[in-house]
Amino acid sequence: MYGEPLLKLPTDLYIPPDALEVFLDAFEGPLDLLLYLIRKQNFNILDIPMAQLTLQYLKYVDQIRLSNLELAAEYLLMAAMLIEIKSRMLLPQRQADLDVEADDPRAELVRRLLEYEQIKLAAYDLNAIPQVDRDFVRTQIFIEQSLTPAWPHVEAIDLQQAWMDVMKRAKLTQHHKISREELSVREHMTGILRRLQSTRFVEFADLFDIAGGVPVVVVNFVALLELAKETLIEITQAEPFAPIYVRLAYSPA
Repeated sequence: MYGEPLLKLPTDLYIPPDALEVFLDAFEGPLDLLLYLIRKQNFNILDIPMAQLTLQYLKYVDQIRLSNLELAAEYLLMAAMLIEIKSRMLLPQRQADLDVEADDPRAELVRRLLEYEQIKLAAYDLNAIPQVDRDFVRTQIFIEQSLTPAWPHVEAIDLQQAWMDVMKRAKLTQHHKISREELSVREHMTGILRRLQSTRFVEFADLFDIAGGVPVVVVNFVALLELAKETLIEITQAEPFAPIYVRLAYSPA
């Protein structure tokens, strides 16, 4: 105590009787105790020496009676059964019983012990199987999902590629007719807005009149850029490399 050896107990030290209890073996019931005694002494479970087994069993029951009388009651019932079996084996057999092979008084006890041992071994096997929250933990991943659709941003390169596709199609239908045509950007802007009012989305390529030739397509494209600059229209794309759509940036009254 306090770094010094304690060679003599203090006279004023009070130790309660139940302050220290040592349990050398813990058993789950009378059958568990009997099976332990049989395996410890290497007894043949099919030919149990009842005298030795009963004596060892009663010694253990006497120990638990001193500390836990309620627990001892269950073991006393098995002790009475062992004494009964031992007494039946000590009784002399009559001649009629010798002629007819009599049942072994230990047969019922052996059957119960074998069944208990099978169940106990099966319980050990089940306990060896990995269990959730004991041997491993399930991994849980939470993914936050938003209900608001996030449209990909249209890059300049995407708009340029769409424009190049339209130009390629326009060159395929061009005519060798020389004429002077006055084209108005404002007029095409008005035409695009009118067309978008009648539908929710229009594909980018559908806004161009390919039959009008390259000049009409160019003016129409300039009108489209002016509308986007003035934030009158929105150019959207559902996903990368998907078709480009145009819609009004406001809801008409």
